[in-house]
Amino acid sequence: MPNLDLDRLLHAIADPTRRRILETLKESPANAKSAPQTKPHAGQNKKGHCLCAGDIEERIRLSQPTISHHMTILTRAGLVEAVKQGQWRWYRRNQPAVRQLLKALRSKI
Repeated sequence: MPNLDLDRLLHAIADPTRRRILETLKESPANAKSAPQTKPHAGQNKKGHCLCAGDIEERIRLSQPTISHHMTILTRAGLVEAVKQGQWRWYRRNQPAVRQLLKALRSKI
């Protein structure tokens, strides 16, 4: 993994709110709105969990613009995947990217 990518990933997880978002996306979406009925895409976690931006706002208890800012950083880093369907944007962890980050950290530190 090039240093630039590792730097971007480290920046993405440096913020406690973004780590909370990643943790929220890992959990079961018990009270989440219905997920979109689309074919699974690359990076889908084992259970296929995804949350809409509104679900994340409710769970993290921050405003929509703040959540949008954090989701943009996580998406650009590749740790989260976003699928837009109509007016909704659905997010899920990119579990292979999270594993790759952990592997890179173990090898560098």
